[in-house]
Amino acid sequence: MLSQGFVSAAAIAASVLFILSLGGLSNQEKAKRAVWYGIAGMAVAVLFTALGPGIGAHWLMLPLIAIGAAIGWVVAKRVAMTEMPQLVAALHSFVGLAAVFVAWNADLERRRVLAARALDATHQEFSAFAALVATKAPDELTFLQLEVIFAIFIGAVTFTGSVIAFGKLAGKVDGKARQLPGGHLLNAGAAVVCLVLAIAYLNGAGFWTLLALAALAFFIGYHLIMGIGGADMPVVVSMLNSYSGWAAAAIGFTLSNDLLIVTGALVGSSGAILSYIMCKAMNRNFVSVILGGFGGSQGPAAEIEGEQVAIDAGGVASALNDADSVIIVPGYGMAVAQAQNAVSELTRKLRSAGKEVRFGIHPVAGRLPGHMNVLLAEAKVPYDIVLEMDEINDDFATTDVVIVIGSNDIVNPAAQEDPNSPIAGMPVLKVWEAKQVFVCKRGQGTGYSGIENPLFFKENTRMFYGDAKASIESLLPQID
Repeated sequence: MLSQGFVSAAAIAASVLFILSLGGLSNQEKAKRAVWYGIAGMAVAVLFTALGPGIGAHWLMLPLIAIGAAIGWVVAKRVAMTEMPQLVAALHSFVGLAAVFVAWNADLERRRVLAARALDATHQEFSAFAALVATKAPDELTFLQLEVIFAIFIGAVTFTGSVIAFGKLAGKVDGKARQLPGGHLLNAGAAVVCLVLAIAYLNGAGFWTLLALAALAFFIGYHLIMGIGGADMPVVVSMLNSYSGWAAAAIGFTLSNDLLIVTGALVGSSGAILSYIMCKAMNRNFVSVILGGFGGSQGPAAEIEGEQVAIDAGGVASALNDADSVIIVPGYGMAVAQAQNAVSELTRKLRSAGKEVRFGIHPVAGRLPGHMNVLLAEAKVPYDIVLEMDEINDDFATTDVVIVIGSNDIVNPAAQEDPNSPIAGMPVLKVWEAKQVFVCKRGQGTGYSGIENPLFFKENTRMFYGDAKASIESLLPQID
């Protein structure tokens, strides 16, 4: 058994590793090393926490850790890059549910200590946590109760919200914004009742108040995320990431665990900052995101005129051979089709022919920031030709050919032209300004938001139907 001082030193070391991990993820070239920092930090955290003072039942703990690690390994190996957003949402749900269970247990232990004090049972054996509670003064116990309330509320909202986010991202739940009659008033009413229950709990009400509080928070999480449309789910995942961090921090205060406090604060603050950045990128109000008050349509959508005109591989290849400048806009469809290597080879051939080739990346392409950048980096696409939306958006008007591969909502002109569109105001890549646009798409279906894209009907747009990987590979032999 290690001393508390040694465990505290290990917690500081783990915290430094976590900070290095977050810092390294800002650069593609350093990202792999940053992930290893995170892995090492978590290994240190788990090992030294398990060996810390007052921790027992290792015969039960070690098999559970091994089972959990094995499950995590298997799941991670099976999950494709395209499924990473829903995996992240699922992992957030685990953090939220764990916070609820730990908070419930903390209150039960608090009640046990108070009962023992009432009976003057000074020789009663306590768990490590109960022994900690037994040293607290009355005012400190009040703070403990506040921590329990916060952990249960945030944890429960995170759990059900993350489950619904997972369902929407995985296509198991309808991506459209749906709410029960009463809409946000139901959420507000449930929140008010939660406040009443919290006050009752602080004034000595029974454990049932915490059960009811959790039930209402479960509902709020479910109803908040159900009321958010599919096009805004990337921001939701980031927001839930922040929630899970604050839930973990609350549990850290409850357990007097410095590492949980630091780690939870890191996750909570970084998730909140990322949510804010994504809200700016999508022209969404940050407060509205937190309250689940966005994502639905705002009126009847504008009528779309024209028809979708198809083109074959020969036509696309001919246009590419004649072009001097090409911009490729990848999206979720490219990831699903695993077409990044074919795209990389097409890029190499076009550049070898003396053409300027660049990539335009939307901040939330692929449903999570950096998704497309990672795929393209794995396929050996040079970093210097992969540009963010703000860096390349003004160049579409002087570009000969744009190839859109599996993108829909992030190139939808309705965001700028239709104030009633569910994505109205969202910054998009202005691909329609190019001389020619070729959209590589599997079929005529709508995008993730469930709305039609006027781009597909414009005169300078041609639809290159088929599997993205097969379609791009069919172009390669025809590029001079």
